[in-house]
Amino acid sequence: MSKEVIIQRAVKEIKDGMYINLGIGIPTLVANAIDPKIEVFLQSENGLLGIGPYPSESEVDADLINAGKETITVTKGASYFDSAQSFAMIRGGHIDLALLGGMQVSQNGDLANYMIPKKLVKGMGGAMDLVAGAKRIVVVMEHCNKHGESKVKKTCDLPLTGKGVVHRLITDLAVFDFENGKMKLIELQNGVSLEKVKEATEAEFDIAL
Repeated sequence: MSKEVIIQRAVKEIKDGMYINLGIGIPTLVANAIDPKIEVFLQSENGLLGIGPYPSESEVDADLINAGKETITVTKGASYFDSAQSFAMIRGGHIDLALLGGMQVSQNGDLANYMIPKKLVKGMGGAMDLVAGAKRIVVVMEHCNKHGESKVKKTCDLPLTGKGVVHRLITDLAVFDFENGKMKLIELQNGVSLEKVKEATEAEFDIAL
């Protein structure tokens, strides 16, 4: 349920005509929640512009995958290209919105989302390029880890993907904005109290409800 809460709030960030990159994990699930009445262009680092929803069993094509190696569908008019062209789009500032997962976000907008030391790392992927090149970075993640520890930190203690790169953070408890190195609470998720957010958040934040 916590993931569904995040997805339903994250989809509100998507506007008609946007070029969007969905990161691995929770962000990729947003593709199925996008209003079919609006036209958006989902881009993947492995060389595809025009990702559609996840396929049904009859639609599965093993040659159509996203950057997370999940099978996908494509929209009418989709384009295929090499990864060099894909990263040129990202680095050239042509992605309006990057929805990324996170392991930790700090109170000044630092993001750690690609590795935990001493654990298997598949690779950096496009994370560092996206936080540097996309026009807007929205991180979607659960507020606490499986041990109940806050992932919204004063300072990230995992290797950083980018410093001060996060514009908005959406968790299963709340929504925060980052401006001028400061963190601001702007929304509570339905049924969540301010006291609950304070209890679950290590970071210091201003309140703008």
